[in-house]
Amino acid sequence: MFVSLITWEKISMGSKQEKKAHVMCIPSPAQGHINPMLKLAKILHSKGFDITFVNTEFNHNRLIRSQGPDGLRGVPSFRFEAIPDGLPPPRNLDATQELTSLVKSLEKNCLSPLKKLITEVSASNSPVTCIVADMLMTFTLDASKHFDIPEYLLWTAGAGSLLCFDQFRNLLEKGLMPLKDSSFQVNGYLDTTLDSIPSIKHIPAWIRYIHPDDEIMFEYICLQLERAKRASAIFFNTFYELENEILDELSSKFPPCYGIGPLHLLENKTVDKTVASSIKSNLWKEESECLSWLDSKAPRSVIYVNFGSITIMTPQQLVEFGWGLAKSNYSFLWIIRPDLVIGESVVLPSELLEETRDRSLLANWCAQEEVLNHPSIGGFLTHSGWNSTIESITSGVPMVCWPWFGDQPLNCWLSCNKWGVAMEIDNDVKRDDVAKLVMDLMSGEKGIEMRKNAIVLKNKAEETCVSPSGSSITNLDKLIHLIQTSII
Repeated sequence: MFVSLITWEKISMGSKQEKKAHVMCIPSPAQGHINPMLKLAKILHSKGFDITFVNTEFNHNRLIRSQGPDGLRGVPSFRFEAIPDGLPPPRNLDATQELTSLVKSLEKNCLSPLKKLITEVSASNSPVTCIVADMLMTFTLDASKHFDIPEYLLWTAGAGSLLCFDQFRNLLEKGLMPLKDSSFQVNGYLDTTLDSIPSIKHIPAWIRYIHPDDEIMFEYICLQLERAKRASAIFFNTFYELENEILDELSSKFPPCYGIGPLHLLENKTVDKTVASSIKSNLWKEESECLSWLDSKAPRSVIYVNFGSITIMTPQQLVEFGWGLAKSNYSFLWIIRPDLVIGESVVLPSELLEETRDRSLLANWCAQEEVLNHPSIGGFLTHSGWNSTIESITSGVPMVCWPWFGDQPLNCWLSCNKWGVAMEIDNDVKRDDVAKLVMDLMSGEKGIEMRKNAIVLKNKAEETCVSPSGSSITNLDKLIHLIQTSII
């Protein structure tokens, strides 16, 4: 049942006062989704809006541990709240939750707590006038309908991945999902094209599902995309000049689609530095030693290695990566989460650690944007998550990609084949291959060409964030206008 505008006004503390836009931002509960949503929230706050940022209780508590007891106190008119995700506490309180259990619980358990939170926040502060939610959290659309307020969605990955996800049903009908015949697959991609998505010629083979957990994710994503068509608009952490064909295709299938990225560049240009630094999103504690160590290195002499917040690998893959980095003879900064290795502690051979002692630094987590922009970084060995991809591009840093799941294989394919800023390494990691690719990346002809391409895209990304004509700053203004009109 809708809450009438009259009733909604009575919720506020003094309905005769001028009503102010109050945006509730709701990310999907994973590091790679929280980061861009928080950047957007800070940007909107800088435009004068009240912000309530809603994490799950699990991640809310992780942020308190990583950022300290004052880390979530925010700034005036910017507050953090939490809702339960419905899952029992895991054994490891600082590891990413198991995805299939999490998405099932979000669907089943989170709508009622969210409605309760909206009512409570609106009564004690100003009324929530609109919702900006992650596109993988579309149960929130029922909450916006209940309170008769608009909702805008943020797709935190690249636009290309949404275009592929939207083809799931089509692929099922064509017999390509689940993938029954391995001959369709060449180098990890489907050796076939789909007329329905002309801007992407090779579809990653991760679209197949082969066991029940994959089917759960398949159904979950299809449900989110179907619901998303009810949103007022969809915004992307990308920029038009990078994915123009794809954004144009999406706009014919979904509500209006706008690129407002790279969000970290927009944040740098619009948010007060003190405010930006006081509100952080990393679920692991950043190790400041990384930057001071980089200060001691020559320009473009260090390979940065980070496989993101979710990727896991076998002990053998870890060791092969380690010896490959050692054999390259380049210095390296390697971010190794405590939960990076499947079911085991992270252990590297003592002889490897001794051999690379003078030219390596291992850390649990770091401030990635600052690292990628450091002059000593010459390349990035990455899992091809979207945040890492777009941050690397906008830093002018070429990549070696080792994609794992989700949108990562597509991001890798686009980086290698469409944008020319990366090379891919085989999933069956071999130390000699790692060493060769790192050397090619850092000083080979291919690496030099990729760096040139990355710098071209970096310059284009910066232009999109410049007022008044940049495409991303123009699209951000559209979102701001939509939020402002929601209070009229």
